Amino acid sequence: MNPGSPAPQAGILVQTRRRPHGTSQRPCLNVEDFHIKSSSFSQRPLLKGKIINTLIKLKSIGLSESTLEHVSYRLSYLARHCDLDNPEEVSRFIANMKVSNAYKDTFVKSYNYYVKLNGLAWDKPTYKWERKIPRIPTTEAINKIISRASKKYATIFKILMETGVMPHELANVTLRDIDLEKGTLNIQGFKGHASRMFKLKPETLAMLKWYLQTYSSEKPFPKAIWMGKMWRKFRNSLADKLKDPSLRQIRLYDLRHYYGTMTYYKTKDILYVKQQMGHKKIETTLLYAQLIVFGEDEYHVKVAKTLKEACQLVEQGFEYVTEMDGAKIFRKRK
Repeated sequence: MNPGSPAPQAGILVQTRRRPHGTSQRPCLNVEDFHIKSSSFSQRPLLKGKIINTLIKLKSIGLSESTLEHVSYRLSYLARHCDLDNPEEVSRFIANMKVSNAYKDTFVKSYNYYVKLNGLAWDKPTYKWERKIPRIPTTEAINKIISRASKKYATIFKILMETGVMPHELANVTLRDIDLEKGTLNIQGFKGHASRMFKLKPETLAMLKWYLQTYSSEKPFPKAIWMGKMWRKFRNSLADKLKDPSLRQIRLYDLRHYYGTMTYYKTKDILYVKQQMGHKKIETTLLYAQLIVFGEDEYHVKVAKTLKEACQLVEQGFEYVTEMDGAKIFRKRK
């Protein structure tokens, strides 16, 4: 009964007309642009239509395309194993799934949309779960994966690492949000996050300028689902090459956790971290204060004897520690 990966690519909502990434417009989520995987509904065309109508209604009330993809996958999975029009049967099936309570809760939320929009009623189950403390990847591990990526995705991953924005937020960036002269990137908040602006480092800005020469549509960045797919591709390739299975545990979203943790480590200012992460509640940001457990042996140390050398180290992410014998000492977490 294990549903396996919740990846949206396994979902039932599949675009029948896909556009190349370089085109100027993205297709709207219309019923004629999608089809339901026939293997799930070969004997139940009415159910297929009800799920499509549910998704259309959800779009009309403002749910994002990424949320619709997840809902469509979960409704499809449930439909293959039980009767969606029988809430008690669906509740029993979810209860017996051999997955975490957190994952069960995602199925409850998706099915609850179906219940409300199709005139059904059920005793909605509640699954208690605690948020797991994320593992923060090292700077060295992230940079290795970025170096493995193509030039296009190296740029995308570098921006995510440097700003901590969500992949969905970057996907929604338009050309008007980018100021190449000032080196700034405006981010519109996603799922309740506040909007914010970032100043890019010179190296990252240079990568972005190259990127926009090739990908110059109004929304130049690919969808979040493709960012995730390509991250896993390059990450897994590198893990196989280096025979280092630990690299496979680094998720694309961990770049956001990395940014939040490192920002707090450098500033010790939880309100500043809250602002940079776009959080609405300080309780969410306090997570990153719990993750500062770095040891003294986890640093690269560099020495600068000139102003130019010191500037170069700062641009590379090194922080100033002290001065000895006329030389400035810098360090950066591995």
